[in-house]
Amino acid sequence: MKIFNRAKGIQGEQLALKYLSRHKFKILEKNYTCPVGEADIIAINNGMLVLIEVKSRSTLEFGRPAEAVDSVKQRKLQNIALFYQKKKHLFNMPVRFDVVEVLGTEINHIENAF
Repeated sequence: MKIFNRAKGIQGEQLALKYLSRHKFKILEKNYTCPVGEADIIAINNGMLVLIEVKSRSTLEFGRPAEAVDSVKQRKLQNIALFYQKKKHLFNMPVRFDVVEVLGTEINHIENAF
């Protein structure tokens, strides 16, 4: 089951990347890993650094995909953003946190998700 879930996640991330590229996001990092954790996508959009969490599901049986981005994951992404800003010297760049839900082939982009 984990292999299927990982394949579904990879497929969802690929769909999200295509969607974001079409909507003028400049992709900086994919699956960025640092000592603080992992961010699915880091991009620039409208002068903002955007950390994007991609959540994929095939059904709504367990709720909307975005509901899986709990407060623990939100804090982790905030810490990853601080780490990334320091490492890349992007101190003055505002940060936004988005979630891209992939439900089958349907994409729902939630800007400023938290």
